[in-house]
Amino acid sequence: MRRRLLIQALAVAALPLFAVPVFSAGEGGGGGDGGQTTQCKKGMVWDKKLKKCVAPKQGMLDDDNIYEAGRALAMAGRYDEAIAVLSLAADKKDPRILNYLGYSHRHSGRVTVGLGYYEEALRIDPNYTLVREYLGEAHLQIGDLAGAQEQLREIEKRTGKGSREYGMLSEQIDRFMKS
Repeated sequence: MRRRLLIQALAVAALPLFAVPVFSAGEGGGGGDGGQTTQCKKGMVWDKKLKKCVAPKQGMLDDDNIYEAGRALAMAGRYDEAIAVLSLAADKKDPRILNYLGYSHRHSGRVTVGLGYYEEALRIDPNYTLVREYLGEAHLQIGDLAGAQEQLREIEKRTGKGSREYGMLSEQIDRFMKS
């Protein structure tokens, strides 16, 4: 039973990496393919080395693939699936993984859980400004304008006012203040 669940989780993890073209927003664009990914038929996963669809096997996805799959699921609004996939990562301290766990929990309505993941990611990499943007948005979700403004100042210190993260959080703060 446990082996079957692991294979199913790996299959879910791999699905956004392979088949119908998918374009995602946010950091990175995905390994030189312009953010485009393809999907195998149900129950199969893409093996990058073999360049074909194969039946999933335990340990076939490394943390980078888990991150890419989890991020794609999160950006597609499939938060619970993203959480399941990201939770498979071997490196539980990878700030990228923690960021999208936070993002997925926050967008699933578990803002406090999301805050914890964001804070852990920042303990590991205080200069990760995308986490700071999302953390600021989480503060706004709970009505904490001061917390969001603090993250905006931290982003400005690290990247200036011209960065994407600064612009996005600044816009969210402006909307919050007008509402």
